Amino acid sequence: MKTEISEAVKKYFSFYEKLTTAQFDYLVKSAYFVNFEKGQIIYSNENECLGVLVLFSGELRTYMTSYNGKEVTLYRTGSSDICIMSASCALKNISFDVTIEALADCAGLLIPITAFEKVMKENVYVENFAQAVALNKFSDVMWAMEQLLFSSFEKRLASFLYDESVKTKTMVIKLTHEQIARYISSAREVVSRMLKNFEKEGIVALSSGAIEVIDKEKLKKIVNE
Repeated sequence: MKTEISEAVKKYFSFYEKLTTAQFDYLVKSAYFVNFEKGQIIYSNENECLGVLVLFSGELRTYMTSYNGKEVTLYRTGSSDICIMSASCALKNISFDVTIEALADCAGLLIPITAFEKVMKENVYVENFAQAVALNKFSDVMWAMEQLLFSSFEKRLASFLYDESVKTKTMVIKLTHEQIARYISSAREVVSRMLKNFEKEGIVALSSGAIEVIDKEKLKKIVNE
């Protein structure tokens, strides 16, 4: 078990070569494998800081909730990605009330916040790594805000469908209208209405729980307009 954890730390954390032997051994000893079920809330501002999570499989959604209950998706974390917002309390000058939800059954490696924070305070390379990962995620957040504030809904939906098709390497997107609405911070009825328009234009074909992209070039054209 510890050998597997040791190899995972070396694979996913580029700072490992800058650790002292004692620091490396401490992280390996503290880290453990975790599993989360689809729909499980793995972190929120109401819970204690979790730690740094490496996702081996599955997908996470990080979102904010407004006072009236509306959810705004900030970004999604996929396989081989690092979830740093679950350790946001260890990052300087970051105050972010977010919720992290498992979109599918997930497996990963967790370095508890106490262990990660201790080594980060001792080793500047660990701190630099954490700040770099956080900065990358904030770029995703800014993109999400830009889409929400300045892009038409038609373009936002087209962009989501196009990106999802590229990411999953399939023309069939197995998501409900409700799920898509949550991901792009809209209402199910609005998503359904626009998807029907896309269907009339021959861009997609709708079925229960799935959307098939028929004309990817038309979709891309909307995105680039």
